[in-house]
Amino acid sequence: MSSLYGVIGNPIKHSKSPLMHNQWFEAEGIDASYHAFTIEPKNLEDAIKGMKALGIKGWNVTIPHKESIIPFLDEIDESAAVIGAVNTVVADGPRLIGKNTDGQGFVESLLTKRTSGEIKKSSILILGAGGAAKGIYHALLKLQPKRLYIANRTVSRAEALIKDVSTHDSAQALTMTAAEENPEQFDIIINTTSVGMSPAIGQSPIKLGLMKKDTLAVDIIYNPLETEFLKRAKAEGADTLNGVGMFVHQGALAFSYWTGSQPDTKKAIKMITENLGGVIC
Repeated sequence: MSSLYGVIGNPIKHSKSPLMHNQWFEAEGIDASYHAFTIEPKNLEDAIKGMKALGIKGWNVTIPHKESIIPFLDEIDESAAVIGAVNTVVADGPRLIGKNTDGQGFVESLLTKRTSGEIKKSSILILGAGGAAKGIYHALLKLQPKRLYIANRTVSRAEALIKDVSTHDSAQALTMTAAEENPEQFDIIINTTSVGMSPAIGQSPIKLGLMKKDTLAVDIIYNPLETEFLKRAKAEGADTLNGVGMFVHQGALAFSYWTGSQPDTKKAIKMITENLGGVIC
């Protein structure tokens, strides 16, 4: 009997997850299919009961359910507990186990551009203090970068994020203005805000200038493939990395939790990039 997997959210029709996971199932010779389910917040509990009744073996979770799903789960892993959000559910018999693969998915993508040794010597700036920033900050701490900064329009949110995740003075909170004043001090700059995607296409979270030529600018947005932030960074001579890799690697981690198989991430990155109208040479 074919196994069922999926992703829940609202809206969800734009999701590239079915394309990616179904290609992986086919490539790995696994008799399974992956579907997108539009679930309104008021129906979340009933939807989870229905998914258990249908025997769905696992699913991804996206906006707006990443936090609200936690009370309906039997267990969550350390990353999900620290971040306060779940993006992957594993059905272990009758038990539902919540995990968060976003932060590690980001790190796996980052490691395609910088070695762990290079990251350890880097000063890293994270733009934004929301859930995505929290997951990325938590994952980056394990790589022990030289210095971490978190910039946000409301600096108190950046301070709260640092306090929530780390038990020591491992990062410094900045205003966005302060981050703009001295961009050459950062080796890696990561945009975790939604600035640059619809409806804010054409905007950048910060003004860029005087960046070091070997700076790496990273945007977790993958549609558009090249945000205004990345365009400006490239114009300054920086190396760039879009959000396709993070999307693929977080999905690959979920896939491995469900199936025990390690899917081909390079092929998936090429497929998703081409699907979004881009080309990888």
